[in-house]
Amino acid sequence: MPTASEVFGAATVQGRMTFMPFITAGDPDLETTAQILEGLSDTGVDLIELGFPYSDPIADGPVIQASYTRALDTGTTVDRIFQMLHDLPTDTMPPIFAMVSFAIVFRYGIHEFLKNTAGSGFSGLIIPDLPPEEAEECSERAQRLKLDLVQLIAPTTTRKRTQTILNAADGFVYCISVAGTTGVRNELPAELSQQLKDLRRQTPLPLAVGFGISSPDQVAALNGVADGIIVGSAIVRLISEADSAAAAVNAVRKFSTEMNAAVGAVKPSTRG
Repeated sequence: MPTASEVFGAATVQGRMTFMPFITAGDPDLETTAQILEGLSDTGVDLIELGFPYSDPIADGPVIQASYTRALDTGTTVDRIFQMLHDLPTDTMPPIFAMVSFAIVFRYGIHEFLKNTAGSGFSGLIIPDLPPEEAEECSERAQRLKLDLVQLIAPTTTRKRTQTILNAADGFVYCISVAGTTGVRNELPAELSQQLKDLRRQTPLPLAVGFGISSPDQVAALNGVADGIIVGSAIVRLISEADSAAAAVNAVRKFSTEMNAAVGAVKPSTRG
């Protein structure tokens, strides 16, 4: 499995952005999750974000919150997620990142959680409720295990705090496009482009934009200012509306194929 750095580097050489879909582990069940992951890999997505269901999500909108509830109701646990991923041929898959609340990591045990994250095949973690000032233990252990600990930056983040976050970031920077929770939106904020340009001057790390991107039509607005897009709610909704596991897999494959084509036509930002 390539690293996130290698994936973004290859996309830059090809003159295109990357596509990172999000799905919830265990929605509607872990067997279907495994099939969807393999389908995403088959369509050639660049990276994958896999959400660990949590009863009190931090920044997720109603679509993803509902998927977490469905996953928990069917008995999805941290250990079952690790086992599901471990059983997949992760050496032939794109980098997979765990989106997980620090409450889950802390309750499980930081050392044990990170060890199992690496051992099951994840490439890194995105922990939205872990402040960079308190991330030292996680960061040191993650580095020893060759896991990227991705940091998030919101439109409301001050410039001083932005630099603190960037100093602690690995892999890529998760750029939140709007203040608020995740969810499908019809268009991206007009000020997003300038915010990304400002970030580009502060870090050489790839910039991946999430929250609110839901269709191929929105990708062109990020031409030359971002290195990747992250799509969650639109995909989770497709899964929830499917009447069978096969239909869910096919719907996600079709959507991912369309998004791959969209990012392939959009130039990444210019990194120093």
